[in-house]
Amino acid sequence: MSDAKLFFQEFIRSPLTTASAIPSSRALSEQMVAPIPEQGEPVVVELGPGTGAFTEVIQRRLDGRGRHLAVELNPRLADVLAKRFPDVEVIVADAEKLPELLAERGVFAEVVISGLPWAAYRGSLTEAVAAAMHPAGVFTQFTYTWTRWAGPSRRQLAGFRRCFEEVVLTRTIWNNVPPALVHVMRRPRQV
Repeated sequence: MSDAKLFFQEFIRSPLTTASAIPSSRALSEQMVAPIPEQGEPVVVELGPGTGAFTEVIQRRLDGRGRHLAVELNPRLADVLAKRFPDVEVIVADAEKLPELLAERGVFAEVVISGLPWAAYRGSLTEAVAAAMHPAGVFTQFTYTWTRWAGPSRRQLAGFRRCFEEVVLTRTIWNNVPPALVHVMRRPRQV
C-alpha cells in the first residue's frame, strides 16, 4: 500500500490523531529538520512520524550519526515506519510520556521534530517536550497557514511561548498542500 493511501486511511480512521490526510512535502520536511546539527552525535526525537515524510529527511541529514527516536501512537503506522527505517528506534507510545521514555534510555533530546496535530496539545504535551530537552535544544512544529488563526492554534502558540524562551515562525512554505509554516522553538524553560 502506498504511503499516501495508508496515511489517508489513518486520517479517516482518526482525524484527531493524524495531522493531515496526506503526507508532508519535501520542502516542509527540509524546513522541519533544518535545526539538526551537521556535526556531532545529536539525539533527535520525532513525534508523530506517520509514514516517515520527516523520518526520511532526518535519516539523510544524520547520515549515520547520532540517535533517532520516533514516537508514534498509531501501531499500524509505527510498524510500517520500523520496517522502512530499521536504523530508527520506533517507540509506540503517547508523546506526553516523552520525559519518561527518554529517561529510560538515559538521554535528553537535542532536537525534537513534531508532526503531531494541534489536537495532541490539549494536555501537557508542550511541557513534556520542554522537560525532555537539552537546555540548548530546538523544537520544530508545523502549522497550516489557514488554521494558524484558529483558537486551538493560538492556544498551542501560547503554550510554546510559555515553555520556550524563543519562538520563531518561518516563512510560508507554499509548495506544501496545504501551505504551511514552521514554529522553531529554542531554549526550553522548566515550567
